[in-house]
Amino acid sequence: MLKQFAVPEDIAVRVEVDKMHNAVLQIFLELGMDEENAERSTDTLLYADTRGIDSHGVSNMLRVYVAGLRSGDINPRPEWKIEREFPATATVDTDRGLGVAVGPKLMELAITKAKTYGVGTVIANNGRHFGAAAYHAQLAIEHNMIGLSMTVGGLSVVPTFGAEARVGLNPLSIAVPAKDEPPFIFDASMSSVAGNKVRLAQRLGEPMLPGWVAEADGTPIMEPKELPEDFLILPLGGTREIGSHKGYSLAATIDILAGVLSTAGSAFQRSEGSGNGIGHHFTAFNIEAFTDADEFKSNMDEYLQALKETPTAPGQERVIYAGVEEHEQEIERRERGIPYHPEVIEWFETTFSELGLSNLLS
Repeated sequence: MLKQFAVPEDIAVRVEVDKMHNAVLQIFLELGMDEENAERSTDTLLYADTRGIDSHGVSNMLRVYVAGLRSGDINPRPEWKIEREFPATATVDTDRGLGVAVGPKLMELAITKAKTYGVGTVIANNGRHFGAAAYHAQLAIEHNMIGLSMTVGGLSVVPTFGAEARVGLNPLSIAVPAKDEPPFIFDASMSSVAGNKVRLAQRLGEPMLPGWVAEADGTPIMEPKELPEDFLILPLGGTREIGSHKGYSLAATIDILAGVLSTAGSAFQRSEGSGNGIGHHFTAFNIEAFTDADEFKSNMDEYLQALKETPTAPGQERVIYAGVEEHEQEIERRERGIPYHPEVIEWFETTFSELGLSNLLS
């Protein structure tokens, strides 16, 4: 994690994982969720926090979910239904359900289909934010499968050479099992910086780094500076010279595969009042449909070890792969507690009071 997003240890408030899990669960239950949806939502948020994906844990997302549940935008008890189905695929209306609650069930449906047909894909419309994409993708690992998840993440990113946001942040995650090594779990938005990480940096008073955002007229900001009042988030790559056309096109691809294909529409269409909520995409690849699973996982170990054994560039300590730091963070945070900014703890205390709950973090 870049220092711009990490809570300094000298101000961090460490909270035990189980204590935070119970606090979040009680908030969801108080806001009308049933036990099953509340548990899944809490598990998804705490997965992010224990693995150091702070941008998609309780610090940022819970307050958004609480506001949505209170306003009625999020349905606390969705009755999702399959609208269209083939043996290996399905399109689902999530009934305005929170993605952290419905998403795991849809990945499980993709896994069930992949057990029979080798590959299973489920896409969804009429959804709401689904948290860390990695949570949904990694559900496939225990089934000897490769998981893929993606979602249309709002209307926040400016196309290369553009001066108005027309595509989503659009995170994508792929999770691949290994035998002894930590699994390969990649999770990233197709923007130069995740929208929620902008919030983390603001909370910590950290400047935006070059190539993260643009001025309101679309001019990329290529020096460290405070976040402007009006800004645009740049695609992955920042500028055309260093590959922003690739990030922009990948974001558009996810708009299509998770949005247009699911009948949720693209991010731009949704902003104009058309489309059908947020679109999600879940795919599971059954390794046994392609090769022997045990042999595959042994080969993955060999491949991942080779990546870690890469000679380092001057001044660098080690080479890692996606999932290693998160694996290490989970070990450390389960032992020492999750570090939260004091402002986050204050928000919890206020929310407990508003909901008539005791201070569950005291």
